[in-house]
Amino acid sequence: MALRIVEQAGRTDVGRQRSANEDSLMVNPPLFAVADGMGGAKAGEVASAVAVEAVEGATESGEPTETELANIVRQANRRIYDLAVADESRRGMGTTLTLAKVHGDEVSLAHVGDSRAYLLREGELEQLTRDHSLVAELERSGQITPEAAEHHPQRSIITRALGPEPDVEVDTYTLAGRDGDAFLICSDGLTSMISDDEVASILRSAGSLDEAADELVRAANQSGGKDNITVILFRLGEDEAGATTAPAEVAPADEDTIAGQISAADVAAAEPLGALGDAPADATVVRPPAPRTAAPAPTPADAAPRRRRRVRRLVGVAVALLLVAVVIAGLYALSRQVYFIGTNDAGLVTVYRGLPYELPLGINLYEEEYASGMPARAIPPARRKRVLDHEWRSRSDAVDLVRALERGRLDAGVGN
Repeated sequence: MALRIVEQAGRTDVGRQRSANEDSLMVNPPLFAVADGMGGAKAGEVASAVAVEAVEGATESGEPTETELANIVRQANRRIYDLAVADESRRGMGTTLTLAKVHGDEVSLAHVGDSRAYLLREGELEQLTRDHSLVAELERSGQITPEAAEHHPQRSIITRALGPEPDVEVDTYTLAGRDGDAFLICSDGLTSMISDDEVASILRSAGSLDEAADELVRAANQSGGKDNITVILFRLGEDEAGATTAPAEVAPADEDTIAGQISAADVAAAEPLGALGDAPADATVVRPPAPRTAAPAPTPADAAPRRRRRVRRLVGVAVALLLVAVVIAGLYALSRQVYFIGTNDAGLVTVYRGLPYELPLGINLYEEEYASGMPARAIPPARRKRVLDHEWRSRSDAVDLVRALERGRLDAGVGN
């Protein structure tokens, strides 16, 4: 029996810390797309919107699906690049684009940037796309661990996007679908806030994709909501005669809600019932909670062991807090003595004082020391990896290297 899209949902949310939403999405079965724009003066909004418009305006080409999707992405890239060249205020704008198409029993993807596509199959979540980001490249090359990548200060720096160059390399994938497969496409505003394990847990426990989409956005916001958050979900199922696919609701995410409570209106609307034994077999009966039995009062013999356990717990908590304080103090002391090279929010090569890590609750172990005028993308890729590897350096070594970059005297041996 053939597969079809049986359920779908889309949500986008500005997050808790941004004033505008630079994400765009498209839910138009069999096509789905997420774009995460970047660039000042609303240029990111323009770039992501242009990318999605290119997908919406695409027509069947008769080519293999992967080729068709890659061509759509390249056309979008060229439009964004031409706009940036023609308008100085949009210079440097760009966007990610992750695009999926369901065709027959297969799903094909085209991907540029650090937005992601996932597959939930039989309860297991798998990332289908590879991030085109500096941190992902460092992780793939073994220079940093996955744990370090999660809290790396440069994890938002991407190495491939639509717009900065006239041509772009596109990753494409095709996989065979199965009955019950659920696909997620999302911007990094989701995955930078919650882990893959949390995403999988939400998808497994949600009663519908609409509910899952709302819960994913809510979880990202509750974890800080540092970026715009966009999610698309669609599920495959076996085609049945006469079945139709309900249109997806694409809307801003709902406000926080509390589920599982019975309102006064619900109780008033219920028909009165007689004795429980007289209720119809299919009736829903709301029973009062069973009375609680008071626990017996503790005897004097119980009091002493209870006090000892309480004291042991308090001592354990105090020791744990002391150890945490010692670790944080040690990290802070070390962070005052070392430097590393990264990029700032504008994409410029920057010297930082401290360690290239973030602690929970948004505590940074680094601070900006010197920002150069050299854009990171102006450094050839092979040299860029050596320069931006976050190796611990002395202040003089770090500053000398950055100034050499500014003077254009970096040679193949620099960066060690």
